[in-house]
Amino acid sequence: MPDAPHISPAQPPVPLWTSVGWLLLDMALVTIMQAIVRAEGQVYPAIQLVFLRSLIGFLSVTPLVWRHRSKLTDLSNIRGHLARVAFNSAALTLNFAAFAALPLASVTAIGFTRPLVLLAMATILLGERISRIRYAFTVLGFLGIVMMIRPDAIPWNMGILAAFGSVFFGALAVVQTRRLAGEDTVVLMLFYTVGLTVLTAVPAAIAWVPIPWSEAPNIILVGVLAQLGQYCWLQAYQKQEARLLAPIGYLSIVFSGTAGWLFFGEVPSLGLCIGAAIVVMTTILATPAERWFKSR
Repeated sequence: MPDAPHISPAQPPVPLWTSVGWLLLDMALVTIMQAIVRAEGQVYPAIQLVFLRSLIGFLSVTPLVWRHRSKLTDLSNIRGHLARVAFNSAALTLNFAAFAALPLASVTAIGFTRPLVLLAMATILLGERISRIRYAFTVLGFLGIVMMIRPDAIPWNMGILAAFGSVFFGALAVVQTRRLAGEDTVVLMLFYTVGLTVLTAVPAAIAWVPIPWSEAPNIILVGVLAQLGQYCWLQAYQKQEARLLAPIGYLSIVFSGTAGWLFFGEVPSLGLCIGAAIVVMTTILATPAERWFKSR
């Protein structure tokens, strides 16, 4: 899930249910995309699907790229932008690989661990100070992770490694985005879209598997759904506070679990559900608990 954009106080407020509706629509569209990736990933390499997804996104923002071409060619921190795109490329490719190898709900649940990984990275790489209570909640979240993956009962296959690799590189991408805090938002978005397409083009060409015309609509639909989902997500967060919408985002596991059950016969285990609930609760309650202890 992308970082929530800054909400300007001057923007007129909208009813909470309107933003929630946009967010639920985003989850539905992204879940359909994930189901297609789950099916097509059995045939086509993840890097090829990522390239085609980004290519469709690039074509949709071409007018904006042309309008802001001077900004894109005059960047003050080109290495920082390239690092951000590289981390995102790795995260997205590993995420697609995980969806092809694991149940949809499992990949979604593992994705909930990103805030926990980001907490450690913020301390080490950004020098941010973390309170003891937040560390305690991080330990509880780690216990939830153990319950989800049950290392004593399931084999550590490439799908699980890909899912956690996606979390790791996704957290690195967030850290790099924070380091680019002074950059223009439009430039960040456009450079990401263009850079992702260029960066994945060569490895996608090397691993390319020919796509018959009968499969082309599904592949195109992956990119279209990703762009529509991003639009809905921006509509949800544009005029609503992130703190009110963030808990709603955890409903994505309900969408993923339902899609996995309907299309692939995947039934989430009890351990996965309990572990995901622990991770969600520790993530949601960490900030209020930290504030309460400070006030005491």
